[in-house]
Amino acid sequence: MAATSGCIQALQNAIPGGQILLRGTAEYETVNSAYLSGLESDIEPLLIFQPKSKEEVALFVEVVKPFTGQIKCAIRGAGQQPLPGCANVRDGITLDLALLNSINLTDNNKVVQIGAGTRWGTVYDKLDDLGLSVTGSRNSLGGGLSFFSSNQGFIADNVVNYEVVLGSGAIVNANAQENADLWVALRGGGNNLGIVTRFDFQTFQQGPIWGGNVFYLAGSFPGQIQALVTELDKPQADNLTHLMVSIGYSAMFGDNLTCLNQIYYTQAVESIPPVLQPFAAMTPQILNTTSLKSVSAAASEQAASGATAQVRAVYMNLHVEADVATLQAITDIYAAALAPVKSVSGGTFSLTFQPYPVSLLQKSDASGGNVLGLHASNGPIVSVLLLSFWPNKTEDAAVIGFMETALADMQENASAKGTLLPFIYMNYAFTQQDVIDSYGPQNKLKLELASEKYDPAGLFQTGFPGGFKLFT
Repeated sequence: MAATSGCIQALQNAIPGGQILLRGTAEYETVNSAYLSGLESDIEPLLIFQPKSKEEVALFVEVVKPFTGQIKCAIRGAGQQPLPGCANVRDGITLDLALLNSINLTDNNKVVQIGAGTRWGTVYDKLDDLGLSVTGSRNSLGGGLSFFSSNQGFIADNVVNYEVVLGSGAIVNANAQENADLWVALRGGGNNLGIVTRFDFQTFQQGPIWGGNVFYLAGSFPGQIQALVTELDKPQADNLTHLMVSIGYSAMFGDNLTCLNQIYYTQAVESIPPVLQPFAAMTPQILNTTSLKSVSAAASEQAASGATAQVRAVYMNLHVEADVATLQAITDIYAAALAPVKSVSGGTFSLTFQPYPVSLLQKSDASGGNVLGLHASNGPIVSVLLLSFWPNKTEDAAVIGFMETALADMQENASAKGTLLPFIYMNYAFTQQDVIDSYGPQNKLKLELASEKYDPAGLFQTGFPGGFKLFT
Protein backbone atom coordinates (compact mmCIF):
# COMPACT_ATOMS: atom_id res chain seq x y z
CA MET A 1 0.00 0.00 0.00
CA ALA A 2 2.88 2.37 0.80
CA ALA A 3 4.38 1.79 -2.64
CA THR A 4 1.02 2.42 -4.26
CA SER A 5 0.47 5.67 -2.38
CA GLY A 6 4.02 6.74 -3.12
CA CYS A 7 3.61 6.07 -6.83
CA ILE A 8 0.36 8.02 -7.03
CA GLN A 9 1.86 10.93 -5.10
CA ALA A 10 4.96 10.93 -7.28
CA LEU A 11 2.81 10.98 -10.40
CA GLN A 12 0.73 13.87 -9.09
CA ASN A 13 3.89 15.80 -8.16
CA ALA A 14 5.61 15.20 -11.50
CA ILE A 15 2.58 16.11 -13.61
CA PRO A 16 0.51 18.47 -11.42
CA GLY A 17 -1.88 19.30 -14.27
CA GLY A 18 -2.19 15.67 -15.31
CA GLN A 19 -5.48 13.98 -16.07
CA ILE A 20 -5.59 11.45 -13.22
CA LEU A 21 -8.87 9.55 -12.79
CA LEU A 22 -9.23 7.81 -9.43
CA ARG A 23 -11.31 4.71 -8.85
CA GLY A 24 -14.77 5.55 -7.60
CA THR A 25 -15.16 8.78 -9.54
CA ALA A 26 -17.69 9.27 -12.32
CA GLU A 27 -14.96 10.09 -14.85
CA TYR A 28 -13.13 6.88 -14.01
CA GLU A 29 -16.29 4.79 -14.44
CA THR A 30 -17.05 6.38 -17.80
CA VAL A 31 -13.60 5.65 -19.20
CA ASN A 32 -13.24 2.17 -17.71
CA SER A 33 -16.63 1.09 -19.04
CA ALA A 34 -15.81 2.13 -22.62
CA TYR A 35 -13.76 -0.86 -23.76
CA LEU A 36 -15.11 -2.99 -26.58
CA SER A 37 -15.50 -5.95 -24.23
CA GLY A 38 -16.95 -6.09 -20.76
CA LEU A 39 -14.28 -8.67 -19.91
CA GLU A 40 -11.74 -5.86 -20.15
CA SER A 41 -13.90 -3.42 -18.19
CA ASP A 42 -14.29 -6.03 -15.42
CA ILE A 43 -10.66 -5.25 -14.63
CA GLU A 44 -10.46 -2.19 -12.39
CA PRO A 45 -7.18 -0.29 -12.04
CA LEU A 46 -6.49 1.94 -9.07
CA LEU A 47 -6.31 4.90 -11.38
CA ILE A 48 -6.33 5.87 -15.03
CA PHE A 49 -3.79 8.40 -16.26
CA GLN A 50 -4.54 10.26 -19.51
CA PRO A 51 -1.44 12.08 -20.79
CA LYS A 52 -1.87 15.18 -22.93
CA SER A 53 1.49 14.97 -24.71
CA LYS A 54 4.37 12.64 -25.51
CA GLU A 55 6.35 14.45 -22.82
CA GLU A 56 3.76 13.48 -20.21
CA VAL A 57 4.03 9.85 -21.40
CA ALA A 58 7.79 10.03 -20.93
CA LEU A 59 7.37 11.54 -17.45
CA PHE A 60 4.87 8.80 -16.60
CA VAL A 61 7.40 6.11 -17.52
CA GLU A 62 10.13 7.75 -15.45
CA VAL A 63 7.83 8.11 -12.43
CA VAL A 64 6.33 4.61 -12.38
CA LYS A 65 9.49 2.69 -13.26
CA PRO A 66 10.84 2.51 -9.68
CA PHE A 67 7.46 1.24 -8.42
CA THR A 68 6.73 -1.50 -10.98
CA GLY A 69 7.93 -4.22 -8.65
CA GLN A 70 4.87 -3.46 -6.50
CA ILE A 71 2.36 -1.86 -8.88
CA LYS A 72 1.76 -2.88 -12.49
CA CYS A 73 0.72 -0.79 -15.49
CA ALA A 74 -1.18 -1.17 -18.76
CA ILE A 75 -1.33 0.79 -22.01
CA ARG A 76 -4.65 1.60 -23.63
CA GLY A 77 -5.01 2.95 -27.16
CA ALA A 78 -8.55 2.69 -28.52
CA GLY A 79 -9.55 -0.19 -26.22
CA GLN A 80 -10.89 -2.27 -29.10
CA GLN A 81 -8.85 -5.45 -28.59
CA PRO A 82 -11.04 -7.70 -26.42
CA LEU A 83 -8.26 -9.78 -24.84
CA PRO A 84 -8.70 -9.35 -21.05
CA GLY A 85 -5.77 -7.52 -19.51
CA CYS A 86 -4.09 -6.43 -22.74
CA ALA A 87 -5.08 -2.78 -22.16
CA ASN A 88 -6.08 -2.71 -18.50
CA VAL A 89 -4.63 -3.91 -15.20
CA ARG A 90 -6.26 -4.89 -11.94
CA ASP A 91 -5.31 -2.65 -8.98
CA GLY A 92 -2.60 -0.97 -11.05
CA ILE A 93 -2.32 2.08 -13.32
CA THR A 94 -3.78 2.19 -16.81
CA LEU A 95 -2.13 4.66 -19.16
CA ASP A 96 -4.96 5.75 -21.44
CA LEU A 97 -3.77 7.52 -24.61
CA ALA A 98 -7.20 8.88 -25.57
CA LEU A 99 -6.11 12.53 -25.35
CA LEU A 100 -3.28 11.96 -27.84
CA ASN A 101 -5.73 12.42 -30.69
CA SER A 102 -4.14 14.91 -33.04
CA ILE A 103 -4.19 14.51 -36.84
CA ASN A 104 -1.59 16.46 -38.82
CA LEU A 105 -0.72 16.34 -42.50
CA THR A 106 2.92 16.90 -43.46
CA ASP A 107 5.19 16.67 -46.51
CA ASN A 108 2.63 18.31 -48.83
CA ASN A 109 -0.11 16.00 -47.51
CA LYS A 110 1.89 12.88 -48.38
CA VAL A 111 2.09 11.81 -44.73
CA VAL A 112 -0.52 11.97 -41.98
CA GLN A 113 0.61 11.93 -38.35
CA ILE A 114 -1.99 10.27 -36.12
CA GLY A 115 -1.95 10.43 -32.34
CA ALA A 116 -2.07 7.03 -30.67
CA GLY A 117 -5.49 7.65 -29.11
CA THR A 118 -7.19 8.74 -32.34
CA ARG A 119 -10.24 6.88 -33.63
CA TRP A 120 -10.04 5.92 -37.28
CA GLY A 121 -13.37 7.56 -38.05
CA THR A 122 -11.94 11.00 -37.33
CA VAL A 123 -8.95 10.27 -39.56
CA TYR A 124 -11.20 9.31 -42.47
CA ASP A 125 -13.43 12.35 -41.89
CA LYS A 126 -10.44 14.63 -42.34
CA LEU A 127 -8.87 12.80 -45.27
CA ASP A 128 -12.13 12.31 -47.20
CA ASP A 129 -12.47 16.07 -47.54
CA LEU A 130 -9.03 16.15 -49.21
CA GLY A 131 -9.58 13.21 -51.55
CA LEU A 132 -7.02 11.18 -49.59
CA SER A 133 -6.93 8.06 -47.48
CA VAL A 134 -4.59 5.69 -45.66
CA THR A 135 -4.40 1.97 -45.04
CA GLY A 136 -6.13 2.11 -41.68
CA SER A 137 -8.84 0.13 -39.95
CA ARG A 138 -12.03 -0.57 -41.89
CA ASN A 139 -13.88 0.09 -38.60
CA SER A 140 -14.25 3.74 -37.54
CA LEU A 141 -13.58 2.79 -33.91
CA GLY A 142 -10.39 0.88 -34.73
CA GLY A 143 -9.29 -2.71 -35.20
CA GLY A 144 -9.33 -5.26 -38.01
CA LEU A 145 -7.94 -5.13 -41.51
CA SER A 146 -8.16 -2.33 -44.06
CA PHE A 147 -10.45 -1.63 -46.99
CA PHE A 148 -7.24 -1.23 -49.01
CA SER A 149 -5.37 -4.34 -47.84
CA SER A 150 -5.39 -6.14 -51.20
CA ASN A 151 -3.15 -3.57 -52.87
CA GLN A 152 -1.54 -1.87 -49.85
CA GLY A 153 -0.48 -4.68 -47.50
CA PHE A 154 -1.24 -4.89 -43.80
CA ILE A 155 -1.94 -1.72 -41.82
CA ALA A 156 1.37 -2.06 -39.95
CA ASP A 157 3.24 -2.22 -43.27
CA ASN A 158 2.08 1.32 -44.02
CA VAL A 159 3.46 2.99 -40.91
CA VAL A 160 6.42 5.02 -42.21
CA ASN A 161 7.39 6.23 -38.72
CA TYR A 162 6.58 5.48 -35.09
CA GLU A 163 7.07 8.04 -32.34
CA VAL A 164 7.93 5.91 -29.30
CA VAL A 165 8.60 6.40 -25.60
CA LEU A 166 11.14 3.81 -24.51
CA GLY A 167 11.55 2.23 -21.08
CA SER A 168 14.30 4.74 -20.33
CA GLY A 169 11.86 7.61 -20.83
CA ALA A 170 13.59 8.66 -24.05
CA ILE A 171 11.39 9.72 -26.98
CA VAL A 172 12.61 8.35 -30.31
CA ASN A 173 11.45 7.91 -33.88
CA ALA A 174 11.56 4.53 -35.59
CA ASN A 175 11.53 4.41 -39.39
CA ALA A 176 13.48 3.00 -42.33
CA GLN A 177 16.42 5.35 -41.67
CA GLU A 178 16.36 5.76 -37.88
CA ASN A 179 16.08 2.87 -35.41
CA ALA A 180 15.09 0.64 -38.33
CA ASP A 181 15.20 -2.58 -36.27
CA LEU A 182 12.68 -1.08 -33.84
CA TRP A 183 10.51 0.06 -36.79
CA VAL A 184 10.37 -3.51 -38.12
CA ALA A 185 9.80 -5.02 -34.67
CA LEU A 186 6.88 -2.70 -33.91
CA ARG A 187 5.12 -4.08 -37.01
CA GLY A 188 3.70 -6.97 -35.00
CA GLY A 189 5.47 -6.59 -31.65
CA GLY A 190 2.50 -5.38 -29.62
CA ASN A 191 3.31 -3.70 -26.30
CA ASN A 192 6.69 -5.38 -25.85
CA LEU A 193 9.01 -2.57 -26.90
CA GLY A 194 7.72 0.82 -25.84
CA ILE A 195 4.74 3.15 -25.87
CA VAL A 196 3.84 4.40 -29.34
CA THR A 197 2.52 7.94 -29.06
CA ARG A 198 2.12 8.69 -32.78
CA PHE A 199 1.82 6.75 -36.03
CA ASP A 200 2.84 8.34 -39.35
CA PHE A 201 1.15 6.89 -42.44
CA GLN A 202 1.75 7.46 -46.13
CA THR A 203 -1.39 8.86 -47.76
CA PHE A 204 -2.72 8.16 -51.24
CA GLN A 205 -5.39 9.59 -53.54
CA GLN A 206 -8.80 8.08 -52.80
CA GLY A 207 -12.40 8.93 -53.57
CA PRO A 208 -15.61 7.07 -52.68
CA ILE A 209 -15.65 3.28 -52.62
CA TRP A 210 -18.41 0.82 -53.47
CA GLY A 211 -19.54 -1.72 -50.90
CA GLY A 212 -21.44 -2.58 -47.77
CA ASN A 213 -23.23 -5.50 -46.12
CA VAL A 214 -25.18 -8.35 -47.71
CA PHE A 215 -27.23 -10.49 -45.33
CA TYR A 216 -28.49 -13.82 -46.72
CA LEU A 217 -29.54 -17.35 -45.76
CA ALA A 218 -27.10 -20.12 -44.86
CA GLY A 219 -28.02 -22.33 -47.81
CA SER A 220 -25.90 -20.09 -50.04
CA PHE A 221 -22.78 -20.27 -47.87
CA PRO A 222 -21.06 -23.26 -49.55
CA GLY A 223 -21.28 -21.38 -52.84
CA GLN A 224 -19.70 -18.34 -51.20
CA ILE A 225 -16.76 -20.43 -49.98
CA GLN A 226 -16.25 -21.72 -53.51
CA ALA A 227 -16.50 -18.21 -54.96
CA LEU A 228 -13.99 -16.89 -52.42
CA VAL A 229 -11.38 -19.54 -53.17
CA THR A 230 -11.96 -19.26 -56.92
CA GLU A 231 -11.28 -15.51 -56.79
CA LEU A 232 -8.19 -15.91 -54.61
CA ASP A 233 -6.74 -18.60 -56.88
CA LYS A 234 -6.96 -16.51 -60.06
CA PRO A 235 -3.49 -15.83 -61.50
CA GLN A 236 -4.43 -12.15 -61.83
CA ALA A 237 -6.85 -11.78 -58.92
CA ASP A 238 -8.34 -8.29 -58.67
CA ASN A 239 -6.42 -6.23 -56.10
CA LEU A 240 -9.13 -3.58 -55.68
CA THR A 241 -11.39 -5.78 -53.56
CA HIS A 242 -11.80 -6.37 -49.85
CA LEU A 243 -13.88 -9.43 -48.95
CA MET A 244 -15.25 -11.00 -45.79
CA VAL A 245 -17.79 -13.82 -45.64
CA SER A 246 -19.40 -14.84 -42.34
CA ILE A 247 -21.85 -17.38 -41.00
CA GLY A 248 -23.32 -17.32 -37.53
CA TYR A 249 -26.19 -17.43 -35.12
CA SER A 250 -28.30 -14.79 -33.41
CA ALA A 251 -31.62 -15.45 -31.70
CA MET A 252 -33.10 -12.43 -33.50
CA PHE A 253 -33.11 -14.53 -36.69
CA GLY A 254 -34.78 -17.56 -35.12
CA ASP A 255 -33.13 -20.97 -34.93
CA ASN A 256 -31.53 -20.75 -38.38
CA LEU A 257 -27.98 -19.80 -39.22
CA THR A 258 -27.62 -16.59 -41.22
CA CYS A 259 -24.78 -15.18 -43.27
CA LEU A 260 -23.15 -11.82 -43.93
CA ASN A 261 -20.82 -10.72 -46.69
CA GLN A 262 -18.93 -7.46 -46.15
CA ILE A 263 -17.59 -6.57 -49.56
CA TYR A 264 -15.80 -3.53 -50.99
CA TYR A 265 -14.38 -2.32 -54.27
CA THR A 266 -12.02 0.58 -53.78
CA GLN A 267 -12.98 2.54 -56.89
CA ALA A 268 -15.96 4.80 -57.56
CA VAL A 269 -18.40 2.58 -59.49
CA GLU A 270 -22.18 3.03 -59.53
CA SER A 271 -23.20 -0.65 -59.49
CA ILE A 272 -21.87 -4.07 -58.55
CA PRO A 273 -18.45 -4.56 -60.18
CA PRO A 274 -18.25 -7.94 -61.96
CA VAL A 275 -15.60 -9.28 -59.57
CA LEU A 276 -18.03 -8.86 -56.64
CA GLN A 277 -21.12 -10.14 -58.45
CA PRO A 278 -20.87 -13.63 -56.89
CA PHE A 279 -20.75 -12.09 -53.39
CA ALA A 280 -23.59 -9.59 -53.82
CA ALA A 281 -26.18 -11.21 -56.07
CA MET A 282 -27.09 -14.47 -54.31
CA THR A 283 -30.77 -15.11 -53.57
CA PRO A 284 -32.69 -14.96 -51.35
CA GLN A 285 -31.29 -12.02 -49.39
CA ILE A 286 -32.36 -10.52 -46.07
CA LEU A 287 -30.75 -7.08 -46.48
CA ASN A 288 -28.29 -5.41 -48.87
CA THR A 289 -26.63 -2.06 -48.02
CA THR A 290 -24.08 -1.98 -50.85
CA SER A 291 -23.71 1.38 -52.59
CA LEU A 292 -21.15 4.03 -53.46
CA LYS A 293 -20.04 5.77 -50.23
CA SER A 294 -17.18 7.67 -48.68
CA VAL A 295 -14.47 5.80 -46.80
CA SER A 296 -15.69 7.47 -43.60
CA ALA A 297 -19.27 6.29 -44.20
CA ALA A 298 -18.10 2.76 -44.98
CA ALA A 299 -16.04 2.63 -41.77
CA SER A 300 -18.99 3.92 -39.73
CA GLU A 301 -21.22 1.23 -41.22
CA GLN A 302 -18.65 -1.39 -40.24
CA ALA A 303 -18.62 -0.09 -36.67
CA ALA A 304 -22.41 -0.14 -36.50
CA SER A 305 -22.55 -3.77 -37.63
CA GLY A 306 -20.31 -4.91 -34.77
CA ALA A 307 -20.66 -4.95 -31.02
CA THR A 308 -21.48 -1.96 -28.89
CA ALA A 309 -19.52 -1.24 -25.72
CA GLN A 310 -20.28 -3.25 -22.63
CA VAL A 311 -21.26 -6.51 -24.10
CA ARG A 312 -19.00 -9.43 -23.35
CA ALA A 313 -16.75 -10.06 -26.37
CA VAL A 314 -14.15 -12.69 -27.20
CA TYR A 315 -12.17 -13.26 -30.42
CA MET A 316 -10.09 -16.32 -31.39
CA ASN A 317 -8.45 -17.07 -34.73
CA LEU A 318 -6.49 -19.41 -36.93
CA HIS A 319 -5.12 -19.21 -40.48
CA VAL A 320 -5.37 -21.74 -43.27
CA GLU A 321 -4.57 -22.07 -46.94
CA ALA A 322 -7.34 -20.98 -49.31
CA ASP A 323 -8.84 -24.45 -49.70
CA VAL A 324 -12.54 -25.19 -50.23
CA ALA A 325 -12.55 -28.51 -48.36
CA THR A 326 -10.80 -26.95 -45.35
CA LEU A 327 -13.14 -23.95 -45.15
CA GLN A 328 -16.23 -26.12 -45.55
CA ALA A 329 -15.03 -28.48 -42.81
CA ILE A 330 -14.39 -25.50 -40.51
CA THR A 331 -17.92 -24.27 -41.24
CA ASP A 332 -19.41 -27.68 -40.44
CA ILE A 333 -17.44 -27.92 -37.19
CA TYR A 334 -18.64 -24.47 -36.16
CA ALA A 335 -22.29 -25.12 -36.99
CA ALA A 336 -22.26 -28.37 -35.00
CA ALA A 337 -20.55 -26.73 -32.01
CA LEU A 338 -23.14 -23.92 -31.72
CA ALA A 339 -25.88 -26.02 -30.11
CA PRO A 340 -24.87 -25.45 -26.44
CA VAL A 341 -24.76 -21.64 -26.77
CA LYS A 342 -27.98 -21.08 -28.70
CA SER A 343 -29.67 -20.68 -25.33
CA VAL A 344 -27.35 -17.83 -24.27
CA SER A 345 -29.62 -14.82 -23.87
CA GLY A 346 -28.73 -12.00 -26.23
CA GLY A 347 -25.81 -13.89 -27.74
CA THR A 348 -24.44 -13.34 -31.23
CA PHE A 349 -21.86 -15.76 -32.61
CA SER A 350 -20.07 -15.65 -35.93
CA LEU A 351 -17.39 -17.34 -37.99
CA THR A 352 -15.69 -15.05 -40.52
CA PHE A 353 -13.35 -15.83 -43.41
CA GLN A 354 -11.08 -12.91 -44.31
CA PRO A 355 -8.64 -13.52 -47.18
CA TYR A 356 -5.05 -12.39 -47.47
CA PRO A 357 -4.67 -12.45 -51.26
CA VAL A 358 -1.28 -12.81 -52.88
CA SER A 359 -1.35 -9.12 -53.85
CA LEU A 360 -1.61 -8.14 -50.16
CA LEU A 361 1.29 -10.39 -49.21
CA GLN A 362 3.42 -9.13 -52.11
CA LYS A 363 2.87 -5.57 -50.97
CA SER A 364 3.74 -6.57 -47.42
CA ASP A 365 6.98 -8.19 -48.60
CA ALA A 366 7.93 -5.01 -50.45
CA SER A 367 7.21 -2.63 -47.56
CA GLY A 368 10.43 -2.94 -45.59
CA GLY A 369 9.61 -5.96 -43.47
CA ASN A 370 7.60 -6.94 -40.41
CA VAL A 371 7.77 -9.78 -37.88
CA LEU A 372 4.57 -11.63 -38.80
CA GLY A 373 6.23 -14.42 -40.80
CA LEU A 374 3.75 -14.17 -43.69
CA HIS A 375 4.98 -13.90 -47.28
CA ALA A 376 3.61 -14.05 -50.81
CA SER A 377 4.93 -17.61 -51.07
CA ASN A 378 2.41 -18.60 -48.35
CA GLY A 379 -0.59 -17.19 -50.17
CA PRO A 380 -3.37 -16.95 -50.68
CA ILE A 381 -4.32 -17.32 -47.01
CA VAL A 382 -7.66 -17.17 -45.22
CA SER A 383 -7.95 -15.76 -41.70
CA VAL A 384 -10.60 -17.61 -39.70
CA LEU A 385 -12.14 -15.49 -36.93
CA LEU A 386 -14.41 -16.86 -34.22
CA LEU A 387 -16.28 -13.98 -32.60
CA SER A 388 -18.83 -14.00 -29.77
CA PHE A 389 -20.86 -11.20 -28.17
CA TRP A 390 -23.13 -11.78 -25.18
CA PRO A 391 -24.43 -9.59 -22.33
CA ASN A 392 -24.26 -11.66 -19.14
CA LYS A 393 -21.15 -12.46 -17.11
CA THR A 394 -22.72 -15.70 -15.89
CA GLU A 395 -22.43 -17.07 -19.44
CA ASP A 396 -18.68 -16.42 -19.79
CA ALA A 397 -17.50 -19.98 -19.14
CA ALA A 398 -20.04 -21.54 -21.50
CA VAL A 399 -19.24 -19.20 -24.38
CA ILE A 400 -15.46 -19.33 -23.99
CA GLY A 401 -15.60 -23.12 -23.64
CA PHE A 402 -17.62 -23.41 -26.86
CA MET A 403 -15.11 -21.26 -28.73
CA GLU A 404 -12.06 -23.11 -27.43
CA THR A 405 -13.55 -26.48 -28.34
CA ALA A 406 -14.54 -25.36 -31.84
CA LEU A 407 -11.12 -23.75 -32.43
CA ALA A 408 -9.26 -26.89 -31.35
CA ASP A 409 -11.37 -29.08 -33.64
CA MET A 410 -10.80 -26.70 -36.57
CA GLN A 411 -7.04 -26.70 -35.98
CA GLU A 412 -6.97 -30.50 -35.80
CA ASN A 413 -8.98 -30.86 -39.01
CA ALA A 414 -6.90 -28.33 -40.96
CA SER A 415 -3.67 -29.83 -39.66
CA ALA A 416 -4.74 -33.28 -40.86
CA LYS A 417 -5.44 -31.78 -44.30
CA GLY A 418 -2.03 -30.09 -44.34
CA THR A 419 -3.60 -26.65 -44.74
CA LEU A 420 -3.10 -25.18 -41.25
CA LEU A 421 -0.66 -22.27 -40.98
CA PRO A 422 1.09 -21.40 -37.68
CA PHE A 423 0.31 -17.66 -37.78
CA ILE A 424 -2.08 -16.16 -35.21
CA TYR A 425 -3.27 -12.55 -35.60
CA MET A 426 -2.65 -10.68 -32.35
CA ASN A 427 -5.74 -8.43 -32.45
CA TYR A 428 -8.04 -11.46 -32.77
CA ALA A 429 -6.26 -13.74 -30.28
CA PHE A 430 -7.34 -14.99 -26.86
CA THR A 431 -5.33 -15.90 -23.77
CA GLN A 432 -4.44 -19.48 -24.70
CA GLN A 433 -3.07 -18.57 -28.15
CA ASP A 434 0.70 -18.22 -28.50
CA VAL A 435 0.92 -15.24 -30.84
CA ILE A 436 4.64 -14.45 -30.64
CA ASP A 437 5.73 -18.05 -31.28
CA SER A 438 3.38 -18.17 -34.28
CA TYR A 439 5.62 -15.66 -36.08
CA GLY A 440 8.39 -18.26 -36.28
CA PRO A 441 11.73 -18.53 -34.43
CA GLN A 442 13.61 -16.02 -36.60
CA ASN A 443 11.00 -13.32 -36.12
CA LYS A 444 10.72 -14.03 -32.41
CA LEU A 445 14.50 -13.59 -32.21
CA LYS A 446 14.21 -10.20 -33.95
CA LEU A 447 11.71 -9.14 -31.30
CA GLU A 448 13.87 -10.43 -28.45
CA LEU A 449 16.94 -8.61 -29.77
CA ALA A 450 14.95 -5.40 -30.18
CA SER A 451 13.62 -5.74 -26.64
CA GLU A 452 17.09 -6.27 -25.21
CA LYS A 453 18.38 -3.23 -27.13
CA TYR A 454 15.56 -0.75 -26.58
CA ASP A 455 14.21 -2.01 -23.22
CA PRO A 456 17.26 -3.58 -21.55
CA ALA A 457 15.68 -3.39 -18.08
CA GLY A 458 12.64 -5.35 -19.31
CA LEU A 459 10.15 -2.72 -18.16
CA PHE A 460 7.60 -3.73 -20.78
CA GLN A 461 8.00 -7.41 -19.94
CA THR A 462 7.37 -7.17 -16.20
CA GLY A 463 6.03 -3.70 -15.42
CA PHE A 464 3.39 -3.86 -18.17
CA PRO A 465 2.37 -7.55 -17.96
CA GLY A 466 -0.71 -7.58 -20.21
CA GLY A 467 -0.91 -8.82 -23.77
CA PHE A 468 1.42 -11.34 -25.38
CA LYS A 469 4.87 -11.14 -23.83
CA LEU A 470 8.25 -12.13 -25.27
CA PHE A 471 9.92 -13.48 -22.13
CA THR A 472 7.20 -13.90 -19.48
